[in-house]
Amino acid sequence: MDLVLNVADHYVLTPYVYPASWSEDGALRQILSLLVLTNLGAAVLYLGLGAISYYLIFDHTLKEHPHFLENQVQREIKYAMTSLPCISVPTVALFFAEVRGYSKLYDSVYESPLGWSGLFVSMISFLFFTDMCIYWIHRFLHHKLIYKLFHKPHHIWKIPTPFASHAFHPVDGFLQGLPYHIYPFLFPLHKVLYLALYILVNIWTISIHDGDYRVPSILTSVINGAAHHTDHHLFFDYNYGQYFTLWDRLGGSYRHPSALMGKGPHDQIRKLREEGRLGEDGVKAKVNGYARREVMRKEE
Repeated sequence: MDLVLNVADHYVLTPYVYPASWSEDGALRQILSLLVLTNLGAAVLYLGLGAISYYLIFDHTLKEHPHFLENQVQREIKYAMTSLPCISVPTVALFFAEVRGYSKLYDSVYESPLGWSGLFVSMISFLFFTDMCIYWIHRFLHHKLIYKLFHKPHHIWKIPTPFASHAFHPVDGFLQGLPYHIYPFLFPLHKVLYLALYILVNIWTISIHDGDYRVPSILTSVINGAAHHTDHHLFFDYNYGQYFTLWDRLGGSYRHPSALMGKGPHDQIRKLREEGRLGEDGVKAKVNGYARREVMRKEE
């Protein structure tokens, strides 16, 4: 994060925001700057990438599904934009520790014990380490004593859009993001690679909520894509993983995606259309009535 902070200091904060007498190395200044940059960056990534995915990738026919809520997109955005500032507070504490040099982040490839090959090794280990941690954190959040307190709001979105990707309770969002911040305190990682991986993580989080269920058949059993994650939203106790299916298989929580077996949301919409039950006061209205009650309970 100090790369972003240094650029912001050089081009914006030092010449235009802070007085010249306030040192760039001051702790209070760094914390304030990190708070602003973290919130701004989170909003830009979420709204920008979410909008691109929603308008260019998301299949809008999914909005006809019985479980798709009234005004759902607006609700997802509102919930996410309310939670992100809260999530940023403990996140900034970790970023501040990185900036002050307490992590194992390094500037030059030559500082890596493995040189250039270390970049590849750290990238792979970052993905597998965070995938493992998120699996167990996610599964913990589904425990009956924890679920209603923190994770239930995210499961309101049975048929999620890309904007559901960050629509978490603040505690839920921070816990599931924690592995990304812990990694550089445990293992060496290049600063530029860390920044790139952080952006990649946000892209991936949006992608598994984008309703695009296409996965190369050879990767279906390995990669946890949107089809897998949609089943998690629909059936609750399956597919907790982030990138891979490895830990779901080891933990006995893997479910082959319904959408890849002709039993997914698109298939249900097609069936309801054929039966003439969409747009009537039948199934869709009944399910949406239940969904609206769930949202009202959440907002209370």
